Parts: sequence; structure tokens; C-alpha cells
Amino acid sequence: MNQLRIVGGQWRSRRLRVADVPGLRPTPDRVRETLFNWLGQAVDGWVCLDLFAGSGALGFEAASRGAAKVVLVEQDPRAYTVLKQNADLLGGAALECRKADALRFLETTTERYDLVLLDPPFRQDWLARIETRLAQVLAKGACIYVEAETPVTEFAGLQALKTGTAGQVHYQLFRGEVV
Repeated sequence: MNQLRIVGGQWRSRRLRVADVPGLRPTPDRVRETLFNWLGQAVDGWVCLDLFAGSGALGFEAASRGAAKVVLVEQDPRAYTVLKQNADLLGGAALECRKADALRFLETTTERYDLVLLDPPFRQDWLARIETRLAQVLAKGACIYVEAETPVTEFAGLQALKTGTAGQVHYQLFRGEVV
């Protein structure tokens, strides 16, 4: 079984198991470090959604860095089982794991999120399917992080503020208008 390492915050350097699921690719350490540099390191008090949690790398990183609540949504039963075990191991009160389909979750949640982390399976057109459903779950001034197989310059009506590439992965940060 593979492992990931939490890069920063209270659980810095903690190693967690990663389920052996085809297509599951935890966000690399240096990409997570870049993302949280863009966000200003800490996300103290934020409510975060890791919509395609997979390994939980992004969500666990947010919780480690002070998020008040992180909802990790994963549909694959094997990935979800390991995700839940890791959340229980960390014992973080901020962590909430949900076994659910991403579209159904967006349709049913009433929560508003300050940070939405999107790293969906590649080549399945997930971003196009969820883009119009995101507005109803975003808090004012929310940030959206997107990982994709191709560059994403506009998403949910927002322009990318920051972009990067790591190997075959393109990552972008968007921020909503402060109303």
C-alpha cells in the first residue's frame, strides 16, 4: 500500500496510507505546499470541501493547517474505507468523511464552503458536470482549487488567479468575488 505525507500544520510529517485504487493519484507534496503558499499557509476557521477526496491528501492538509471543518467526499468504497481509517487515526474533530457521489452531494448539501478542493478522476469530464452546481455551495469570497489533465483558465465564471504544472498535472486557484 502506498503512503502520503502531510506537508504542514499540526500533523506535519505524518504518514498516511493510500488505497490501491486504479487512477488514484494523491496530490504531490510540492503541489500541496504551493497551494497553501498561495492561500497564505493557514486556513484557520475555514469550512472546506474535498469533493473527490480519493487519498484525502488535500483535505487532510487543510485540516492540519487549521480548517474548522473539512468534508471529504469519496464514492469509491476502497478509497473511502482507507480515507475513513486515516481520519479516525488523526482524530481530527474537523474531519467529516462522506461516502457519496459528487453530483448528488452538491445537490443535497446545505453547507457553504470557504475552500473547495477539486481533483476529480481525469478524462471523465467531471469539471464540466459540477461547474454549474458549485455556486450554491460557495461562501462569499470562496477559493476553488482545481487539478486537471489540461490547463483550466476559467471555471465557474471565475478567472484563474494562480496556475502551476507538475508533470502531467495542471493546477489552478480561483477566488470568488467578495460580495
